[in-house]
Amino acid sequence: MTVIVALAVGLVTVRFLRIVSGEILSSPALERQNYRGHLLPTAGGLFIVLTVLVIDAGRAVLGALGVGPESGLSEARSAVLFAVFGFGLLGLIDDLAAVGEDRGFKGHLRALREGRVTTGMLKLVGGAAVAVVLVATPGFKSGRTLIALLIALAANLGNLLDRAPGRTIKFGLVAYVPIAIAIGTAPIGIAVAPVMGAALGLLGDDLHERLMLGDTGANVIGAVLGLAVVLGSRDSIRLAVMLVLLALNVAAELVSFSHVIDSVPALRWFDRLGSRRPRDRSS
Repeated sequence: MTVIVALAVGLVTVRFLRIVSGEILSSPALERQNYRGHLLPTAGGLFIVLTVLVIDAGRAVLGALGVGPESGLSEARSAVLFAVFGFGLLGLIDDLAAVGEDRGFKGHLRALREGRVTTGMLKLVGGAAVAVVLVATPGFKSGRTLIALLIALAANLGNLLDRAPGRTIKFGLVAYVPIAIAIGTAPIGIAVAPVMGAALGLLGDDLHERLMLGDTGANVIGAVLGLAVVLGSRDSIRLAVMLVLLALNVAAELVSFSHVIDSVPALRWFDRLGSRRPRDRSS
C-alpha cells in the first residue's frame, strides 16, 4: 500500500506541475521535430525531476514537523535524488545542445576521431561518472564497478528506447512491475515509486504528442530502474541484469530497436497502443 501511495503522489504531483507550470517548456530552444515533422517541446522529463524535488522537499518539511516516519533523507532517497538530478542534467544538456546526426557509440567515437566531442559522448561519459560517484557513497559496500556499470547501462538503454512516443515510459513501466514486486516496501522501493508515478503521469502527454520526454526523462527513468535493481537485489541478480543490459546496449549498435519492435506483432501493438501511430504495418 505504501508503494501504491508513493506512485499516486508522484502521478498527482507531476500532473499538478503540468497544470501550474506548463509553460516551462515553451522556449524555442526546446522545440524539436518529432517523427512526423511536427515541432514539439522536448525535455519533458524536467517534470519528473521537478516532481521528485517537490516530493522530497515536502517530505523534509513534514519530517521537520514530526509528521511521518523519517525526519531526513534516507540513503535510498538520497541515492534516487542524486541519480535523478545527475542523469537528468546530462539528458537536458543533450536535449538543449545536441547537433548533427551522430548516434550510438560508433557515431560518438567517429566524431571524437574527427576532433569533435558530441553531447551524446558527454552524456555517456558523464553518466558513467555520475554512476561512479553514486556508488562511492556509504550505502554501496561491494561490487561497485559492476553496480556503476549496471546503472549507466540502464540509463543509456532508456535513451536508446526513446525513439517513439511513449516507448521509454511504457517499457520502463513494464520493467518496473517485477522490480516493484521484488523489492516491495523496502526503502528503495518507496523512493523509486514517485519517479515511476511521475513517468506514468506524463505518458498521456508523450503518447498524444503534446511533448517529448527527451533524454532528460529517458535518462532518469533508466537510471532509477537500474538503481532499484542495485539496491533491491542480490549479487547474482545484479550480474544477470547487467549482462542483459550490456547485450541490449551492444545490440542497439547492430540493429534498430524500432525495426525489431515493428517486426514482432505483439511488441508493435504494445508500442503503438494509445499513440497516434497506426497499429498495422500496412498503414
